[in-house]
Amino acid sequence: MAMKRGVCRFGLWRVHVSWSGDTVYRVLFSKTGEGGDVPPEFRLYFSGKPINFGRLNSTGTEEGSPFAEIYREVLKIPYGQTATYGDIADLTGTNPRMVGNAMKRNPTPIIIPCHRVVSKSGIGGFTPDVEIKKLLLAMENANKSGN
Repeated sequence: MAMKRGVCRFGLWRVHVSWSGDTVYRVLFSKTGEGGDVPPEFRLYFSGKPINFGRLNSTGTEEGSPFAEIYREVLKIPYGQTATYGDIADLTGTNPRMVGNAMKRNPTPIIIPCHRVVSKSGIGGFTPDVEIKKLLLAMENANKSGN
């Protein structure tokens, strides 16, 4: 199956998605990019709908991926809720710094909802801009009653 690429909007941000079939290979945020087809779950999610990405797979959770166990735990964080880096570290037998490294290298944010992993003393980071994380958490918090 051929690789597809598309762009949808989230506020002032453009969300670039690369996928083939039901596997998403990359999700990137940028300030530029033209629209195009993306899997329908992305448009629903970014319109504020508390949807489940269950049909879509991420390359980060495949066996052999260095952070697969961490990513699988992060997938369990429900829409509109958060867990700390320490919580995920405890569940995976690692440490909060390793969880932070995994989140920084997440190939498919939103599918693997790394924005739901926060610091015990604040919001933590998000690439390319922590403002995206704040917007995602605010959107989910405002819409979680529909989940």
